Amino acid sequence: MAPIPTPSGQPDDAPESYVGLDADSAERRARGRGWTTVRSLPPGSVITMEYLEGRLNFEVDDGTVRRCWKG
Repeated sequence: MAPIPTPSGQPDDAPESYVGLDADSAERRARGRGWTTVRSLPPGSVITMEYLEGRLNFEVDDGTVRRCWKG
């Protein structure tokens, strides 16, 4: 029988540490810390509420991260 895959999890990282950074720097930092998916969104974007392990979301306004959350 094949082993049951174990999810890789997500980095132990504080989303609030990205707020105030420019979007490009924030994305490079997030990928360097192990986030598998990094998503930049304009304010007020309509998105699904589906939680995805390993994803970091940025709300970006004028090139600056204004809000950041996991999933």
